[in-house]
Amino acid sequence: MEFHKKPITFVGHVKVKVVNLQRSIEFYKNVLGFDILEQTSSTVKLTADGKTSFLSLEQPEDVIPKQGRTTGLYHFAILLPDQSALANIVVHLVEKGIRFGSSDHLVSEALYLHDPDGNEIEIYRDRVPSEWKWHGDEVDMAVDPLDFETLLKFATPDKPWRRMPAETVMGHIHLHVSELKKTEEFYVKGLGMDVVNRFGEQALFLSYGKYHHHVGVNTWNGVGAPPPAKNSVGLESFTLIFDNEDVRNQTVTNLKQIGAKVLEENNRFITFDPSGNAIVLAV
Repeated sequence: MEFHKKPITFVGHVKVKVVNLQRSIEFYKNVLGFDILEQTSSTVKLTADGKTSFLSLEQPEDVIPKQGRTTGLYHFAILLPDQSALANIVVHLVEKGIRFGSSDHLVSEALYLHDPDGNEIEIYRDRVPSEWKWHGDEVDMAVDPLDFETLLKFATPDKPWRRMPAETVMGHIHLHVSELKKTEEFYVKGLGMDVVNRFGEQALFLSYGKYHHHVGVNTWNGVGAPPPAKNSVGLESFTLIFDNEDVRNQTVTNLKQIGAKVLEENNRFITFDPSGNAIVLAV
């Protein structure tokens, strides 16, 4: 989890929109093992450690179902602390009858599933950074089959999956965008990330501090894809946590220099990438 704490900038929180808040709470509690930290009539903050929240759900007024072929959320990725936790949730999901996909990305092992509204969730564990292979500034990543036979050797039947481990964090977010050139400028020159992998001309993976990626962006919904309706299921915003006020202030300056809009209200800063994805800039 060294890439998800200060002084490195990281994705500290994701907020997604859902159609039926109570239905979603049941899924995130009973299937994934979150607890509730705070709840209102239209929002809930979920927690793994009982003290902090890295994932929130919101039911907007007049909410509409998830729209296809738009920009916005591809998936958010929950990072588990170790292989044992990943193996245990595999067993748990199978027992619950939950369908999921999987992949070995070389830098990590991952599962993929959807919440009741179609928001995609990745649940993964990182391989140790010394096992990652770099070629200059780019890290090797792939979409290989996951070796379940080996993974499940790390399952602990005497301590089955009951809830998200307290050490769990938001590992990264992956977004649909409308194009890549201005998007790269925004995330690199504006937000200060490094491109660490290019997937042809269709996707970029970006990070702080030589992580394999804190943010992924792709054009798989089509170049020129429009933003979704504001009240549709999907991403409301994600939050970047900066080391201190000075780093955030410099980032705000950099964003304004490239023409990006930054809104400030009560010391809350929010910006938008070229495809309209909302990003909260926090300390």
